[in-house]
Amino acid sequence: MTYMQSNNFSDTMRVAVIGGGAAGMMAAGTAVLYGAEVTIFESMKFLGKKLGITGKGRCNVTNNSEIQEFLENVPKNPRFLYTALNSLSPRDTMAHFESLGVTLKTERGRRVFPENDKAKTIVDAMRSYCSGADTVYEKVKRVIKTDGGFTVKTAEGEYTFDKVIIATGGKSYPLTGSDGSGYKLATSLGHTVTALTPSLIPLESEDKICPELQGLSLKNVEIKILDKDNKILYTDFGEMMFTHFGVTGPVILSASSHLVGKDISELTLSIDLKPALDDKTLDQRLLSDFSKNANRDFINSLSDLLPSKLIEPFVSLTGIDPHKKVNSVTKEERRKILELLKGFKISLSGVRPIEEAIITSGGVDVKEISPKTMESKLVSGLYFAGEIIDVDAYTGGYNLQIAFSTGYLAGLNSSIS
Repeated sequence: MTYMQSNNFSDTMRVAVIGGGAAGMMAAGTAVLYGAEVTIFESMKFLGKKLGITGKGRCNVTNNSEIQEFLENVPKNPRFLYTALNSLSPRDTMAHFESLGVTLKTERGRRVFPENDKAKTIVDAMRSYCSGADTVYEKVKRVIKTDGGFTVKTAEGEYTFDKVIIATGGKSYPLTGSDGSGYKLATSLGHTVTALTPSLIPLESEDKICPELQGLSLKNVEIKILDKDNKILYTDFGEMMFTHFGVTGPVILSASSHLVGKDISELTLSIDLKPALDDKTLDQRLLSDFSKNANRDFINSLSDLLPSKLIEPFVSLTGIDPHKKVNSVTKEERRKILELLKGFKISLSGVRPIEEAIITSGGVDVKEISPKTMESKLVSGLYFAGEIIDVDAYTGGYNLQIAFSTGYLAGLNSSIS
């Protein structure tokens, strides 16, 4: 399919897009491009609120990967997305934003960001793209299927349309409008909504060390998630942060998406604080540091190895007297230090509430949606796009690409009479 090639279809469709996020704006702009009369219904005061806070305000807009590799990063219902991603691929999405005047850059892991690191640039571009649609800033209460199409009801009035696209997002970040209301609309129209669980979410721990280290960021660390038998369930490299409730940050959020359905209280987070050094090299480094600090107290000898906030808790966990002279540290004690540097362990207890998740795992059952059009198999003229569908991916720009691709396909096909 030629990317974004407009083609006014003969009979003008009146299309309602419920939800003004990434998927909704893409659906609306595309439907307008293909000749439809479009109205966006948005419960917030402006479009793209959640999009504006993604990626810590930088907006990881897509992942510059080939489609097959992309699908390997979608753990749930990846085959459903094949047509959508071939209709609007990651490279098509990049071309789309560049055509709207946004300069992009690709970083580690093929993550794509606006060059100026401002999510607002992406939001403004999408608002421009769907500017041909009318916008009603009201919350949709009901969608009713009629003989002639649909009636969309808000608290303020009723509107009639030929087609409806539900793109309300999931249940995470309710303050941005993703409050789960779209699931109610879907079920009222006869659709099945699968179990909803948080994904890409911070992890909780009852270990007292987490509040002690609150606010401490660790960069360039390797994490492992271990089960009760010390089997590795997940591993990653990057940045994380301690909080009063546990841990968060990019590698933690990625890990959480691999743990859906597991008993988190049986799992342990193991942090390799020095992943670039093998055991032998790290031991030599430690001996070198100890040699320089031979007459100092142990607690005052680690400033070259660890951030200052971590030193006191780390020393406590070694069980070594903090005021023991470095030249008196035994080989066995040094081995304990090395073990802790390569495996700083935190017991996990759970995940944060779903409202704090970046995405919701679960949604409208894909068996009830045509993957070629995003149209409902149960209700003619009803379409779905974005997070409301039971498809989710890992971090790295994959979820936004899914929103754009499914939104594009829904917008395109809803325009056809």
